[in-house]
Amino acid sequence: MKFLEFISFRFLVAIFALTPFWKLYLISDFLYFILYHVFGYRKQVVFSNLEQCFPDKSKEELSLIAKKFYKHLSDITLESVKGMSISTKSLQKRYTIKNVEIADKYFDEGKSILCLTSHYGNWEYGILATDKPIKHQAIALYLPLSNKHSEKYGLKRRKRFGMQMVAVQETKSIFNPPPTSPVAVIMAADQSPSNIERAIWTKFLGIETACLHGPEAYAKKTNMPVLYLKISKPKRGYYCLEFEELIKNPEKCKPNEITNVYFSRLEQDIFNQPEYWLWSHRRWKHKKTNN
Repeated sequence: MKFLEFISFRFLVAIFALTPFWKLYLISDFLYFILYHVFGYRKQVVFSNLEQCFPDKSKEELSLIAKKFYKHLSDITLESVKGMSISTKSLQKRYTIKNVEIADKYFDEGKSILCLTSHYGNWEYGILATDKPIKHQAIALYLPLSNKHSEKYGLKRRKRFGMQMVAVQETKSIFNPPPTSPVAVIMAADQSPSNIERAIWTKFLGIETACLHGPEAYAKKTNMPVLYLKISKPKRGYYCLEFEELIKNPEKCKPNEITNVYFSRLEQDIFNQPEYWLWSHRRWKHKKTNN
């Protein structure tokens, strides 16, 4: 069954490789209609998240954000498949990288960096585009797929422009032994933690939120400067990644400070354009207890 799923996926990739972007977005419009109006894909989760985060907004305002989100979700779903065959020229046109000098100065100092990103904008294009413009070797952490055929193929295609991929379970291998040349470790730090006992709790979008302990723990252990990857979507099909300085000396930070600073910065982007964050994720499935 999983091999048939893989063959189907390869067929879809081949079809999308021949599909121009203008047709891709016509298909995306239809996918949006199916996801939102026909099947109501995770609608309950989306609206529950929006209602918690924006209690002052009316139902009409929340509905507008939700519709924009589903349109964006449809776009990035098809863009991710298209990304398996996208050319370097097309990728550079559609995904620009700014402020690389912020990262490069640390390379010149012989320092590795920790780049914190999120499920905002198009993170799959980010995996493809981020390595070439910077001096560091970029390493992205990922969650392995259950379908090993698809995972092997997907890793090969995602790494073809220079990005290295390391499964989250193997994160320690990046630092032990230490890399011989400075690296840029990219972590999507907005995921819900699987180990709630080690979670760091912070106020995020007005809600007590369980956060991954890993980004802060590795930043402090290695004292790698922490950068924030700001993602924006100037227009449909086009994205921009900008490097921002977040924490210069993590070892001097107070407990939870790095986590708090990161989520505070991410909030700004979400409040500015909420439709580009992944609202279909069950982000608040864990509740803080007073034990």
